[in-house]
Amino acid sequence: MHGEERLRTAGLRVTRPRLAVLEVLATGGHLDVDEITRQVRVRLDSVSTQAVYDVLGALSRAGLARRIEPAGSPARYEARTGDNHHHVVCRVCGAISDVDCATGLAPCLTASPANGYVIDEAEVTFWGLCPDCQQSAQD
Repeated sequence: MHGEERLRTAGLRVTRPRLAVLEVLATGGHLDVDEITRQVRVRLDSVSTQAVYDVLGALSRAGLARRIEPAGSPARYEARTGDNHHHVVCRVCGAISDVDCATGLAPCLTASPANGYVIDEAEVTFWGLCPDCQQSAQD
């Protein structure tokens, strides 16, 4: 499904900034607002940073973008949504990669029902060293 259909299906009006942000997110990765804005400006004559924030908020609420905010890092956005995947963050350079949903008998992944909540999503962040930083540490 292309951008216009995705926006309409989500109940959003089709605008050039929304289409441009969707295109940028579709290229992959975990992009911060500054990088998204820079790439959107390549596609459009002009767009304000506030307009990009507004678009990202609308896309996130509609389920077309996902906001992640690892500790100590600015908010990042990605197009991969709806699958409850997790992330691994490099402690040295801040690189972020996707990790498919954690499975197994890890007790911290089974929420206690004691508080009366109905759990519908988990957000797990793994921390470590990316391959590049591991190599740099060995040099």
